[in-house]
Amino acid sequence: MSMLKTLFLNPPICEGFDGGAGSRYQAKREIRSFWYPTWLAQPAALVPGSRLVDAPARGLSLDEVVPLASDYELALLHTSTPSFANDVQVAEALKDANPKLILGLVGAHVAVSPDASLTASKAIDFVARAEFDFTIKEVAEGRPFDAIDGISYRKNGEIVHNPERAILHDMDRLPFVVDVYKRDLVIEDYFIGYLHHPYISVYTGRGCKSRCTFCLWPQTIGGHKYRTRSPEHVIEEMRRAKEYFPQVQEFFFDDDTFTDDPKRAEIIARGMGEIGLPWSCNAKANVPYETLKMLKDNGLRLFVVGYETGNKDILVNIKKGVRLDHARTFTENCHKLGITIHGTFIVGLPGETKETIEETIRFAQEVNPHTIQVSLAATYPGTYLYRQAAENGWLRRDNNGLVAHSGEQIAALNYPHLSHAEIFDAVAEFYRRFYFRPGKLWEMTRETFSSPDMFKRRMREGAEFFRFLMSRENRGEAAPAQ
Repeated sequence: MSMLKTLFLNPPICEGFDGGAGSRYQAKREIRSFWYPTWLAQPAALVPGSRLVDAPARGLSLDEVVPLASDYELALLHTSTPSFANDVQVAEALKDANPKLILGLVGAHVAVSPDASLTASKAIDFVARAEFDFTIKEVAEGRPFDAIDGISYRKNGEIVHNPERAILHDMDRLPFVVDVYKRDLVIEDYFIGYLHHPYISVYTGRGCKSRCTFCLWPQTIGGHKYRTRSPEHVIEEMRRAKEYFPQVQEFFFDDDTFTDDPKRAEIIARGMGEIGLPWSCNAKANVPYETLKMLKDNGLRLFVVGYETGNKDILVNIKKGVRLDHARTFTENCHKLGITIHGTFIVGLPGETKETIEETIRFAQEVNPHTIQVSLAATYPGTYLYRQAAENGWLRRDNNGLVAHSGEQIAALNYPHLSHAEIFDAVAEFYRRFYFRPGKLWEMTRETFSSPDMFKRRMREGAEFFRFLMSRENRGEAAPAQ
């Protein structure tokens, strides 16, 4: 079957902005960070002859991207709530350059707001809702819109919503994304501060059993059942990745919670150990010691762990499903086994007070992950947190988005007892008190001087981090195209 010539585009935006095609929090980060645009790479792998362009990671401007429009019949843009206004401008520019171009948007934002997304601009021909891999394949095959489940589009001036697409259960039907990485991406463009560089990230499954009220993807696209590829399928892709990218220093499994199925995780770990690949993954702070040891013995280097808070009541409020005592035991076991932890925390969740912020900072100091990320609670449409904030009047009245003009996060929530300004200021205080301790300073200094490459990297990241602390602003504006 002939396919439409298809462009998959992570749209250009302000410098350093990491968008929704791979990032859970779409924003410009403390240091240069880019996740792989895996949500676009997956459908691109289903469309022969397509091309994936990741404009932010490549540093491409709108003027550099627009000429591509004349070379394609179909363009798919991944968008997000923080970047939507910008992405609409990109869509309009592409359409102006090629009026015959069929243009669609994908991502969580359009999945939960298809009507508003379509009415935002006539340049948008359709949006693909929820899980969109095979939806886009059928569009690229040239099927009529009314025969494609999972899309919304205009017909005779009215917006039409086709039936939902059945959720994908046989995840092995998805082809390898590393083939698209090899064909279209420059892997050295992708940096994550806590991962070795260069790295490769893939998904081995979708969905998450947890019910965290703030988490975007399980509530909008992935669902709450952990649907997984077979271990054999994952290991085969990793063998291919090793062949394609011998320079890669680390592989990352970016499933929401890779350890949700510990037996499967152990099988994949054995395969990684056999082929000699260092790897890391997202984990919940409840993995038993025996599993931790087995994973470590087979190449596991690092866990990304969402602690979120050090307050037990907030953990209940956000339905985290982890107790503080269990998190402490898990962390102690990781330290004993030599498993590095990057801990993530969120300031401003429901129930937050000045006292709970202090409690969380002290908890972070106590469990002492190697590195941390401190985020502001983000109210993404489609999440329970967004609905809860709207119902309780917590959303800022002066807020025009989730990011500032610079692309950095703003404080979107404002409580009667805790202002958005206090929440915003707590991030910098959190970072200062965690990193500027004698023991942590010595730990980071020792790592900095461990090799010439690490020295160069940490010097760059240190300068970026201090610029971040000095330049943050708490005004919500759409991040502009460059």
